[in-house]
Amino acid sequence: MIETSCSALLLFGATGDLSRRMLLPSLYALHEDGLIRPDLRIVGTARSEHDDAEFREFARAALAEFLPEDRRDEEKLASFLDRLEYQTLDASNVDGFGALAEKLGDTSCGLSIFLSTAPFLFEPTIEGLKRAGLAHANVRIGLEKPLGNDLASSTRINDAVAAAFAEEQIFRIDHYLGKETVQNLMALRFANMMFEPLWNAGGIDHVQITVSETVGLEGRKGFYDDTGALRDMVQNHMLQLLALTAMEPPANLDATSIRDEKVKVLRALRPVKAEEMVRGQYRTGAVKGASVSGYQEDLGEASDTETFVAIKAHVDNWRWTGVPFYLRTGKRLAERRSEIVVEFKQVPHNVFAERGGRIRANRLVIRLQPEEYVRLQVMAKEPGLDRGGIVLREVNLDLSLTTAFAKARRRIAYERLLLDLIEGEQTLFVRRDEVEAQWKWVDAIRKVWSDTAMEAKPYAAGSWGPNAGIALTERDGRSWND
Repeated sequence: MIETSCSALLLFGATGDLSRRMLLPSLYALHEDGLIRPDLRIVGTARSEHDDAEFREFARAALAEFLPEDRRDEEKLASFLDRLEYQTLDASNVDGFGALAEKLGDTSCGLSIFLSTAPFLFEPTIEGLKRAGLAHANVRIGLEKPLGNDLASSTRINDAVAAAFAEEQIFRIDHYLGKETVQNLMALRFANMMFEPLWNAGGIDHVQITVSETVGLEGRKGFYDDTGALRDMVQNHMLQLLALTAMEPPANLDATSIRDEKVKVLRALRPVKAEEMVRGQYRTGAVKGASVSGYQEDLGEASDTETFVAIKAHVDNWRWTGVPFYLRTGKRLAERRSEIVVEFKQVPHNVFAERGGRIRANRLVIRLQPEEYVRLQVMAKEPGLDRGGIVLREVNLDLSLTTAFAKARRRIAYERLLLDLIEGEQTLFVRRDEVEAQWKWVDAIRKVWSDTAMEAKPYAAGSWGPNAGIALTERDGRSWND
């Protein structure tokens, strides 16, 4: 295991969309802030035919498009581009990795690999790295999702990776874990005494996790139709958010302790019944005032792939028994939003009732995007002289990360993840047993869909999904945080 930061970073898929939008801007930010060692080489590889100079121009164009103008420093940009090198590689040809190894040279002092590739290329890529001598003990490998499309295929990929790398060398990426607000969830829970006594079935009525998008397929037709909302969002991002919300306090903040507690939550998830879930697919509608077509029109063919999922989940352990976790995700919904809502139980007795005071349960809203904030919704008396009554109103106690940390730049999640990959810090990466527990739960849901022939219910683009998704909470006397 490498004890120091790596001297080279190898990026697979270096000319792809993820690299343009996220990886290259993130690496430039780390360079700009002096967070990576001055001699770190960044070597890109992909099937595209480029030399070093052409890849640097590709990177320059990507940064010009995706980097804010106030961050463009020509001197720092030039020194960043000097780090970049390139090697053309067809990852399906295991014999071609020799040229890549020659380009990298001596990697005995440490190599980090960021592997973003189609699932069918994982196994030949790992085999190619082994043959070329790029799978030794001083290598760390970051694996971008999707890691398979079910437990069986995920196991095959993980077995192939495990045949070349030890678990402590493997960094499975879920970019949601790199978001500041997600990391702040642990600080909120474990650095503030006020929440822990209530953070259980005695104090919390239910939890909602919403990841909604206004976009449709956005160039991902083939991938998305083979995947659907359940496997694209629930299996990874949403279950990780659930695990962080529900986990027990770890003994300390090392990677093993935190991931041990998360996997306990994932293994405690109760199998979901048919009446506890909803599949949906968007039809024509309007998003932000503009007419948009339905999923099948966007796809260009008939399909029953779900673009919306709502699930009522339960964590069967002492802390959470009886507390439902409502999960909801979808495309072409009313607004873009990622958030966790923790609704506390009602006060046992409303002393304001006789004087007209109506009380709503307190809610803790943890917003990940598009804004980043933590908001505690509490009841307060509305100012004024109201004869014979007290007017109560819900008000917000806000922690806006933008306001509270005004001098701190809002970072891309991949900045943290790439830095941790280079430095060898695994806390924000997903362990194999977590991935397997997630797939086991999701595969059981898909089996229920298959056994009951559950169809995707239509919903208008620009809405909050099919009526059945709203009814999932309403029939329990609860409401989504809309």
